Amino acid sequence: MSSMFGKPRASSERPPQSALPECNVAILGCRGAGKSALTVKFLTKRFISEYDPNLEDTYSSEELVDQQPVLLKVMDTADQDGPGNCERYLCWASAFLVVYSIDSRKSFEGCQRYLEVLALHARGCQRRCPVLLLGNKLDMEQYRQVLSAEGMSLASRFGCLFHEVSACQDFARVQHVFHEAVREVRRQAEWSLPVRPLFISEERPCPPVATPVALPTHHSLATCTFNTLAPVNYKEMPSVAQAKLVTVKSSRAQSKRKAPTLTLLKGFKIF
Repeated sequence: MSSMFGKPRASSERPPQSALPECNVAILGCRGAGKSALTVKFLTKRFISEYDPNLEDTYSSEELVDQQPVLLKVMDTADQDGPGNCERYLCWASAFLVVYSIDSRKSFEGCQRYLEVLALHARGCQRRCPVLLLGNKLDMEQYRQVLSAEGMSLASRFGCLFHEVSACQDFARVQHVFHEAVREVRRQAEWSLPVRPLFISEERPCPPVATPVALPTHHSLATCTFNTLAPVNYKEMPSVAQAKLVTVKSSRAQSKRKAPTLTLLKGFKIF
C-alpha cells in the first residue's frame, strides 16, 4: 500500500486550463550512489538510510522556481548493472541527474557510461537535454576516493554542470540542484525558439519629381536652376528597454510556503 506525504490535491483545486508547466527529471547512476536518498531528501526534507534498491517509480511535486510554478516529476531509476533498457527514460526526461558517490571509485566509473549513453542519444535524435553530474555523499569526505577536480573534468568533457551534495545533511544544496535542472530546461527551451526577423518599413507615397526653379538674371549673372526636393522622413528606432532586476526568493523563504504535493511508494523507511 502506498504511503502518502503532504496534503492530497483535490481535482477541483486547479482547473484544467491552468495546468502547470511540467519538467521531467530522471536520476541515473549505479546502485548505492544515493539516487533514492537524494529523491526523498528533495521531496520530504528527510534522509532515508534503508530502501529497496530494485524499486523504481516516478514522483511529482509542485515547485516554485524563480517565482515561477512548475510541476516537477522525478524518476528514480533502478538499473542493475549500468545503463539498460534506457528508452524508458531517454524519451521521457527533459533533464538528467547523473549521480555517483564520492567514496566509491566504481560508481564514478559507472556514471561515465551513463554520460556516454546520453551523449550518443543527443547526437542521434538531435535534441539536447540538460545533464547535471552530481557527486553525492559529501558527508563522507574522510573516505573520499574521487576528487572534486576529477568530477569537474568529467563534467567539462561531456559539457554538463557539476555539483557535490550530501543527501544526509544539506537540503538547501539538494533543492538547488533540482531547481537548477528546471532552470536549464527553461534556458534550453528559450534557445530553441525560432528567431523572428526584424523588419522596419514605412509605406509612404513616392516623393514628387524635382521641379526646376529659374532665378532671374541679376547683375549680369547667368540664369541657373535649383532642384527643390521633398524632405526625407526617417523613422526613429525605438529605444532599448531597461533591463529589469529579478529578485529570487531564498530557499528559506520558499520553505515557508505550503508543503508540496507528493506521493512516495512503498519500500522506504523514513527517519
